[in-house]
Amino acid sequence: MHILSIGQNISHNSLQITSITESQLSTQDDIQEYDYIIIHGGDGTIRRVLKALQGIVIKAKFILNPTGSFNVIAKLHKVPKLKNILDKLSNNTPLIDEKHHYFSLNQEIFLFSAGNMGDLQHIFLAETLRFGILKKGITKYLLAVFFLLPLHLIMTPFMLLSPRRFFIFTPARFISKIGSFRGEVVPMSIQLKNNYNLIELDGDIVTIQESTLEIKPAGFIKVVVG
Repeated sequence: MHILSIGQNISHNSLQITSITESQLSTQDDIQEYDYIIIHGGDGTIRRVLKALQGIVIKAKFILNPTGSFNVIAKLHKVPKLKNILDKLSNNTPLIDEKHHYFSLNQEIFLFSAGNMGDLQHIFLAETLRFGILKKGITKYLLAVFFLLPLHLIMTPFMLLSPRRFFIFTPARFISKIGSFRGEVVPMSIQLKNNYNLIELDGDIVTIQESTLEIKPAGFIKVVVG
């Protein structure tokens, strides 16, 4: 059994685990040999790892060790503690996994959230507050909501009506579409005004240097849930 740990050095008495940093992933030429890939971090880390693995056929199942601020993906799948999973692997206990679909936005990918509406402003301000006692935890995000609330109340109705604005949040897939908000991803094309655009993807802010956004389902990963 081959296990790869990304983002943290870990060991187990009866398991052989290879540990690398996120930046070393691009130089790892034997990814296809691993049965399990452990990702330590938040939603943004998961997204960046999957982007680095684009174009590679992955047989591995993903084990999440949620150490980020929100960890939406881990919460959606109610992933157990890492130690419990490793203990099961060492005892040859079968693991349960669930599919998590991901999506492409031009050359980028995202797993549950993408947009250039209030989500972008919220993440930008929250990341500005990431220092001191606010560096870890969700307090910075709650403060960002408080500070931006008047702006959101005024601007959101206009953004929902704008063809150049969009917000996708797949945990709310029971809401198919309300204006520029979507809970379900279908192939779509969005024409922006400029060739240099800031977009929020799973809590990361990325730059898209194109005026046309092409968004569509791209595949799925298997997340260990028990």
